Amino acid sequence: MTPEELRSRVAEFREKHDHTRMEPLEYLRARFDAGLAWVHFPEGAGGLGLPRESQREVEKAFAGTPSNRPEGNAIGLGMAAPTILAVGTPEQRERWLRPLWTGEEIWCQLFSEPGAGSDLAGLATRAVRDGDGWVVNGQKVWTSLAHRARWALLVARTDPSVPKHRGLTYFVCDMTAPGVEVRPLRQITGEAEFNEVFLTDVRIPDAHRLGAVGDGWKVANTTLMSERVAIGGQAVPREAGVLGLVSQAWRERPELRDPALYDRLLRLWVEAEVVRLTGQRLRQQLAQGEPGPEGSAMKLSFAELNQRLTGFELELLGDESLLYDDWTMRRPETVDFAGRSPGYRYLRAKGNSIEGGTSEILRNIIAERVLGLPGEHRVDKDTPWKDLPR
Repeated sequence: MTPEELRSRVAEFREKHDHTRMEPLEYLRARFDAGLAWVHFPEGAGGLGLPRESQREVEKAFAGTPSNRPEGNAIGLGMAAPTILAVGTPEQRERWLRPLWTGEEIWCQLFSEPGAGSDLAGLATRAVRDGDGWVVNGQKVWTSLAHRARWALLVARTDPSVPKHRGLTYFVCDMTAPGVEVRPLRQITGEAEFNEVFLTDVRIPDAHRLGAVGDGWKVANTTLMSERVAIGGQAVPREAGVLGLVSQAWRERPELRDPALYDRLLRLWVEAEVVRLTGQRLRQQLAQGEPGPEGSAMKLSFAELNQRLTGFELELLGDESLLYDDWTMRRPETVDFAGRSPGYRYLRAKGNSIEGGTSEILRNIIAERVLGLPGEHRVDKDTPWKDLPR
């Protein structure tokens, strides 16, 4: 399909579907069924099998029509959908992709645990086979959107007698199932966008397993590569995000300026532009295949740049930047940097180097899988998980 044919397809759809006279959900379902949701996905899965870069033109063409509010389902759209597409069965794709894209069903991610944060393969949550399903017991932590989610991506240990990376299996967990308990985790910002999740004798049908038994580590890496691209590799205009807010304050308030800050701002501006242009190159690579370890470099760069920018903003604004007037215990659906105070931005940015993979782990991935450096010595590589000290 040529770009012209795609534009014609969109125009024909919009002519037949008047969004001003249709319910938003009805409109979104029709758009998915027409293959105009993710056009780079296969036909029948919300797409047309087109190159990934075609998606941007489609989004422009649908501007002003009902939105699936991607900011409220980032884990579903950025992590669950690519994973289901990569390893899901036809039945799983049919069941989950459409309501995921339309926003009918929100997703979360049950990966990290209190005793296995950065070391994901060391997780202890157990899934035991029981007839045609599994019984899961354990605890997860730092789970964004668990309080709103209908489904969760879950990695659990199914064989403790083999080395830790080989004994994991990947599931989709129903967050409304008996035995699932969600508790808020209050953050330094005063809010609770994260949660801890307790799983007590939670039953999961085998039909909700993604990938083969024991392939959980492989499937989880598919998810994590997509997550890091979703966090750090999005298409953004020049001076987007916190950089735009800082630059605007610099231009509009000359009384705040001094030569030392000017030099630092220029360096940050250049660094932000380098990250933005590198993201463009990464998306060109994505158009040729699945996300790779390069996404870890983008996520690492985003985290460190955002923290330096929010710190610079506090220094630029001086005393007024310390005002933070909203310590309300809220349960936000999204992280809103632009619409909040500098104090909030500074505090919330501290989480950027933890969420989506800690910066320390990302540096290891870049060193070993991008630069080809020798890996760290791992004494637990061939030891059965049950024999490891915990």
